[in-house]
Amino acid sequence: MPKGYIVSRVDIKDPQAYAKYAEAGTRAILLHGGKVLARGGRHEALEGPTRQRNVVLEFESFEAAQKYFHSAEYQAAKAHRVGAAEMEIVLVEGV
Repeated sequence: MPKGYIVSRVDIKDPQAYAKYAEAGTRAILLHGGKVLARGGRHEALEGPTRQRNVVLEFESFEAAQKYFHSAEYQAAKAHRVGAAEMEIVLVEGV
């Protein structure tokens, strides 16, 4: 079964609030069997605009990633992010 990958591109506006989001979000990721493949770190825009931070999460399936994102645990974490960051988040099925 193909894996599911959540890719986030982030500009942080309020580092303290974002840290609360990241902490609670990490607990939700682990609770739902996710694995962090990339979080922050060095990056280069090869084409188009970039953001300050990039995150890649791996889940056992597309559906498992959906379940994580829509879970009560992640939605509670997400509440900390409101106003703290601008993001784009996509879910991609692996090969």
